[in-house]
Amino acid sequence: MSANESRRKFLRGSAVAATAVGTLAAPAIATAAPKVLKMQAAWGGGIFLENAQSYVKRVNEMSGSSLQIELLPVNSVVKTSQMQDAVHRGVLDAAHYVPAYWYSKSPVASLFGTGPCFGWSSQEVLGWVNYGGGQELFDEMMASLQLNLVSFFNSPMPAQPLGWFKEEIKDASQMRGLKYRTVGLAADVLLEMGMSVVQLPGGEIQPAMKSGLIDAAEFNNPTSDRDFGMQDVSKHYHLASFHQSQEFFECTFNKKTYDGLSDEHKAILRYASEAENSNFYWHNTRRYADDLVTLSTEQGVNVYRTPDSVMEEQLKAWDIVVERMSAADPFFAKVIESQKAYAKTVMNYLNLNQPDYKLAYNHYFS
Repeated sequence: MSANESRRKFLRGSAVAATAVGTLAAPAIATAAPKVLKMQAAWGGGIFLENAQSYVKRVNEMSGSSLQIELLPVNSVVKTSQMQDAVHRGVLDAAHYVPAYWYSKSPVASLFGTGPCFGWSSQEVLGWVNYGGGQELFDEMMASLQLNLVSFFNSPMPAQPLGWFKEEIKDASQMRGLKYRTVGLAADVLLEMGMSVVQLPGGEIQPAMKSGLIDAAEFNNPTSDRDFGMQDVSKHYHLASFHQSQEFFECTFNKKTYDGLSDEHKAILRYASEAENSNFYWHNTRRYADDLVTLSTEQGVNVYRTPDSVMEEQLKAWDIVVERMSAADPFFAKVIESQKAYAKTVMNYLNLNQPDYKLAYNHYFS
């Protein structure tokens, strides 16, 4: 064998050996299974389930394959009234609902979404949560209740309609004695106004009014109301009210599960909640507006704006309820004072700065 042939044979052998060594040395790259969180929604369908799906979609897309939320519809694992306890115990990883659904644990919960109106909307209440000390007060309440939960708030809702009645409401006196459906502290307010209040889940409202169990009702918005078929049991629909003039969703997670997530995943859950604020407003406002037109023009519903005199009576009732509950619970009073301080400063600026948009609307469309 010539020297050149020996050299070529050596080089070929070295290359094969190097390849074999490289193959043996290369680590096996395993794709980690995604962390899956099971979240139950308080909604079985309709626009609110779409909103929950939108939040989940944002989380899942931002986290790629490393974190996924599996959204379960209402009553999949537990009843709506049991959702918070289920998340607390770890039966569920998360829930999508509103604080008013568990305010029986603490009336203060209703202040995070369905409290008195200090001249502000849901947008400003969320501003208080994030920049006015509201989140810290909520966390303090969670600690006092010994609940193993972490919550994020999103989706500032428009003021909820006064709702559906058997006749047009022109004066607050017409509401006295009526059996009416609502939730949260609004129940106390309307009781103060002389109504008999029944707290029912959304899907039971229309059948209850149809059967005569209740005389009047509200849920939240024209789209949900139309989906429930409220136009089939009443033709008198009143928009504008102070009973629930601000509300938003709560995305709550089991704290132990949340604390076990990476910082990146925690940030995704938080920032997806913030991003959903804008999407909710754009998406829902147009749907509400379109469905209100359909109710009025195609389904024979008489749509009214609730008289100011009725809303003035609501504010007086709120004063009584807030004073009574503040006297009974120092923490309730502490939250109210924090809200008032924020609203007084922020709404002073907004009221001075915002033009009268109704004036411009009437200029073009009256």
